[in-house]
Amino acid sequence: MRRLPPLHALRAFEAAARHLHFAHAADELGLTPTAISHQVRQLEQILGVELFHRYPRPVRLTAEGEKLYPVLRESLDRIAGTIAGLGAGKGDEPLRLSVTVAFASRWLMPRLPQLRRQTGLSVAVEADDVAVDLHASGIDIAIRYAEQPGAEAEWHRLFPDRVIAVAAPGLVAGRAALSGREIMDLPLLHYRWKTRSGKAPDWQRWQGLAGLAAEVPEIAQNFSEEIHAIDAAVAGHGVVLASEVLVADLLRSRQLVALSDIALPAPSYWAVFLPGNPLRTRLQLLVDWIRRQS
Repeated sequence: MRRLPPLHALRAFEAAARHLHFAHAADELGLTPTAISHQVRQLEQILGVELFHRYPRPVRLTAEGEKLYPVLRESLDRIAGTIAGLGAGKGDEPLRLSVTVAFASRWLMPRLPQLRRQTGLSVAVEADDVAVDLHASGIDIAIRYAEQPGAEAEWHRLFPDRVIAVAAPGLVAGRAALSGREIMDLPLLHYRWKTRSGKAPDWQRWQGLAGLAAEVPEIAQNFSEEIHAIDAAVAGHGVVLASEVLVADLLRSRQLVALSDIALPAPSYWAVFLPGNPLRTRLQLLVDWIRRQS
């Protein structure tokens, strides 16, 4: 007979270990932070070890907690996946897909009819620039923008990216190749870089790559969202440093033109899902289809 601690205590520990925050774990499980703390203490008493270093804050896992957490996380994911799979026989529920707002608008939306027609898949799009927790959100698959894969899920590289200078043809009288100085003399558009990479694609880095030593001119317009900066460039308001993946359709339709061969390196696009997801066959079909669109 298996001798296991109470499931509620194991769930409390797994959520607290994943968030490294008792209050966030409480929000996820619909409990109070006091209840989470009590259940974790109960588990520690049963096991005879401490699972968290609670002071100084923030909390962190002990060596014993580090050993237990990945095994428990994988086990709970597999249990949840199997249970979900029991009711997934029809295969007609949409896949819940998490993407950034810019990726949804500029890449995914124009391709959704083609996706359904060519694969038979339907997706429910969850657009948000905050990375979702796949363990707690019910999201089946996420498109992430990162330099390297993470450790807590399956990461499938979709396509590389780079950041290029683009503008509306009318802004540059139809020219498709300008010198670095000519580009820096145009109205410059900028947006807030939201990934965790420390190499934000700003005009100072681009100017350095172009071999220009002068100070960067004043930015004509700042935006919080990349998609708004791209829209402003399409409207002819200036030149923007944009993801080549996101503006590929605009370049093909000549709504934007690439102004230089100079490009800043950028993270890659990845598809991410949990290994225990019962919809794995459909998720892999989606991943393969996205890859073919590059």
